[in-house]
Amino acid sequence: MNTFLKRIIFILLLAASVIFVYSYLNDGLQKRKSPKKNVAFKVDDLKLNVFYNRPSKRGREVFGALVPYGDVWRTGANEATTFETNKSLKIGNDSLQPGKYTLWTIPNDTAWTVIFNSKQYPWGVDHKTLEPLREPEFDVVNYSAPVEKLNTEVEQFTIAFDNSTDNLFMTMAWDNIRVKVPLK
Repeated sequence: MNTFLKRIIFILLLAASVIFVYSYLNDGLQKRKSPKKNVAFKVDDLKLNVFYNRPSKRGREVFGALVPYGDVWRTGANEATTFETNKSLKIGNDSLQPGKYTLWTIPNDTAWTVIFNSKQYPWGVDHKTLEPLREPEFDVVNYSAPVEKLNTEVEQFTIAFDNSTDNLFMTMAWDNIRVKVPLK
């Protein structure tokens, strides 16, 4: 084999390797419809972290349709949503110990049940049945969060931390709905 052909094969193998590594590190060559999001919050010695995937409304009816009322929702898309704290928290009347939890919700039109579950699940739903993987016996905290109607539409599902009034809340918003979970 001549030198020119060897160089071409080497360049093609190098290009293929670069594309493979880029694809692996960036979740593929196509942009995800529900991109991954990591939300971190730190104040004094409290550290909180939420990992989730952000589905978009894309003209669809969301609550009561895409996300049925009264059913367990993985609270995002794709992988199970996780919530991590390094300190004990009081949520409603319950205590949440330091650790990593999966976050599940049961949306309804007036309130959502927000569930912190101690088991880690690799994915949010069963691939065959599309049923949520949550196992209720691992639920640690259940909190009923009232639904707030928003004047503006939130296109992409969003989880955030709000400490603007020195009262810490984890907020979840999508479409024209927001719920707030107090964290003390």
